[in-house]
Amino acid sequence: MASSTSTETKNSWPELVGTKGEEAAATIIRENPSVKAHTVNEGSFVTFDMRRDRVRVWIDEHGVVTKAPKIG
Repeated sequence: MASSTSTETKNSWPELVGTKGEEAAATIIRENPSVKAHTVNEGSFVTFDMRRDRVRVWIDEHGVVTKAPKIG
């Protein structure tokens, strides 16, 4: 297991694709407490503004993450 001594802040979570959305959101917040992560259903309308404190976790009808969550 790699050490987490880096000061670099994580901004993308491709490893969460295929996991449950609520669990993914909790993982994101735990790994980067400066962001708010929330699930969004595929096909939902969202704003296109860029925010450094937001992570959208896109989920399907089963609550499974469908694309890599990232800050924005």
